[in-house]
Amino acid sequence: MPQVVDHVAVARLYGEPLFAMPSDLYIPPDALEVFLEAFEGPLDLLLYLIRKQNFNILDIPMAGVTRQYLVYVDEIRNHNLELAAEYLLMAAMLIEIKSRMLLPPKPVPEGEEPEDPRAELVRRLLEYEQMKLAGARLNAMPHFGRDFLRAQVYIEQSLQPRFPEVHVVELQEAWRDILKRAKLVQHHRITREELSVREYMSKVLRALQGRRFVEFEELFEPEKGSTVLVVTFIALLELAKETLIEITQAEAFAPIYVRLAYTPA
Repeated sequence: MPQVVDHVAVARLYGEPLFAMPSDLYIPPDALEVFLEAFEGPLDLLLYLIRKQNFNILDIPMAGVTRQYLVYVDEIRNHNLELAAEYLLMAAMLIEIKSRMLLPPKPVPEGEEPEDPRAELVRRLLEYEQMKLAGARLNAMPHFGRDFLRAQVYIEQSLQPRFPEVHVVELQEAWRDILKRAKLVQHHRITREELSVREYMSKVLRALQGRRFVEFEELFEPEKGSTVLVVTFIALLELAKETLIEITQAEAFAPIYVRLAYTPA
């Protein structure tokens, strides 16, 4: 490190002061490239050329504007061919408009004005300028996080919490809701009644004992419920299956009779 105290270091390299540029320092040619104007597309460049020279956008001098436009396109072609492709498309459109203006206008019916080759380009430029100005106005507005931050203040309060008052009507409504839920949640126990088919078979045989015929309906006891009726009917079927009783009917829709099966002495 040179013994220089009065000189100011031009840079710092790995934390150490550097008082002179290295003789073998290599800087690539593209590293110091400077762009004086940045455009967002062909319309932006074209609008810049028109407004910079105070041209009337409704009466564009195509020769001068096209010449200046092509100069800029030649510059960017040397550095970025992909970017230049979009600008070349607009250049072709300018040249086409310029050539159409050199040709004699097409005949039109009397009372109508001939079509201006620049009309479509002027329409696109005016629409683009409106969008650009609207974007600039939006960008000029204060943006949260860029131009200002939201102030946040935290105040600790050790006050006793104050709860809202409850009216009597609200308590009544809450009580009614509790009663409704209580009615929906009720418990009941279901017990199974033990009935024996064999027991009812014996009861039927005792009812038929000593009688020639008994009507079918007399053997049932409706007052004891449907369960007893079902068991009694099953008992009759079992007795008929075992040929212990006979079920007879004189004719269709006639009364049905039940009797003990005949057994020879």
